[in-house]
Amino acid sequence: MSLKSLLALCRASNLPTVWMNVLAAALLSAADAPAWQIVTLAIALSCFYCGGMAMNDLCDLAFDRVHQPYRPIVAGRLSRTAAQTTMALLFLTGFALLATAPSPQGLGGGMGLLGVIWIYNAYHKQHPAAVFVMGAARLMVYIVTALSLTGSVNAAVWLAAALQTIYVVVLTVVARAEHRAPGGRYGWPVVPWLIAAMPLVDGIVLAHLVSPVWLVAGVIATALTRLGQRYVRGD
Repeated sequence: MSLKSLLALCRASNLPTVWMNVLAAALLSAADAPAWQIVTLAIALSCFYCGGMAMNDLCDLAFDRVHQPYRPIVAGRLSRTAAQTTMALLFLTGFALLATAPSPQGLGGGMGLLGVIWIYNAYHKQHPAAVFVMGAARLMVYIVTALSLTGSVNAAVWLAAALQTIYVVVLTVVARAEHRAPGGRYGWPVVPWLIAAMPLVDGIVLAHLVSPVWLVAGVIATALTRLGQRYVRGD
């Protein structure tokens, strides 16, 4: 078992997209929180994201053997036991970090996020409508952040979350159709680029509602995601 295999299991290259979501929700929730609390939440939600990706690979073994043989478990680079242990540790760490947040409401939000993650991973191959569940999982990142900082979710956070949800639903539809393309892949890295561009949605919202400087943060997060995808696949 190598570090790169674990990073691939967790789609770690995509984590800047989660960090930008957390930053957007923190800024828009008007919480007077110190930077370390926002960083702690970014790590917590990163754990949920990585745990969800590990769960995804564990649930999709049969599909991945045919359509995505590069995934670390089916490629033999990582055992199922190691993946299960990694998943459990990530979710436990995520909850432990949420428990340090200013508001205990964040823990309830974390339970909701875990439930959405499980529903998606358990049923997404059987039900096309699961693309909306994937969108809901990303929406919950904003909700958990806002609840953890203030105990409530204001209109600005809902707006950012809703726009990102729409974007993720479209992205997921495109990604689900890729195995039907010639050779099982798009001719251009459509899905990695769509994933990498997620922070731009937050950057645009923050540029309008807070300050134009935050668009730069979205561009930086997009660039970091694409750079990471050169080392670890994010799709």
